[in-house]
Amino acid sequence: MRCQADRELRAIHNRAGLVTPDGMPLVWLARLRGFRHVRRVYGPDLLLEVCQLSEQTGWRHFFYGGAEGVPEALVNNLKEKHPSLQVAGTYSPPFRPLTPEEDDAVCKRICEARADVVWVGLGTPKQEHWMATHVGRVGTSVLIGVGAAFDFHSKRKRQAPKWMQASGLEWFFRMLSEPRRLGPRYLRNNPAFLWHVLLQALRLKRYSME
Repeated sequence: MRCQADRELRAIHNRAGLVTPDGMPLVWLARLRGFRHVRRVYGPDLLLEVCQLSEQTGWRHFFYGGAEGVPEALVNNLKEKHPSLQVAGTYSPPFRPLTPEEDDAVCKRICEARADVVWVGLGTPKQEHWMATHVGRVGTSVLIGVGAAFDFHSKRKRQAPKWMQASGLEWFFRMLSEPRRLGPRYLRNNPAFLWHVLLQALRLKRYSME
C-alpha cells in the first residue's frame, strides 16, 4: 500500500533481487489468479530457517536494527537454538539519521566483520531505503529486511498465535498489542487495500509495476 503513494519505494522493490509476500491476503490473491505454489514468506520464520541452515554452511550474520540492546538479546536467543551460529556483529542505530561520518563508520564495521548476510530490522519503509542505499557498501550483496523479527525473537514483543498468522489475522493481534502505534496504520491501509483489490477485480483500474 505504501508503494501506491511512494514511487521511490516502489522502484526499490522493483530493483530488489527478491520480493516475497509477507501477508496472507497477498498469498490468497496470488492463488486466486492461478499461482498455486505461492506461500507466505514470514520474516521471523525466514530468519530462523536461514540461521538453522547456517550451522551447516558457516554463513556469518550481521544484525542491524532494533532499539538499544535488542540485537544483542536477539543474538543470545538465536545462539541458544543454534549454538554454532556465526555472528559477525550487531548494531543498533540511533533514532535519527546517521551523519555521513557515522554511516561510513558503520559500513566499515560491517565490511570488516566479513558478514555473508546482513539482517535489517528497521521496519517498513525505513529498512527498504537503508538496504537500497547500502548495497555494495557493506561487503555483501545479501541484505534481508525482516521488520519486527528482531523484536519478536528478542522477546521484546509477542508474536500472534500460529492460527492467527495462518488465517490472516496477525494484523489484528498486533493492533491490539500496540493500538496507538499500529491502529491508525491498519485502519487506514486495510480498507484501502480492499478498495484497490475491488477496483482491479472489476477492471476499473490497472496497476503499473513502474
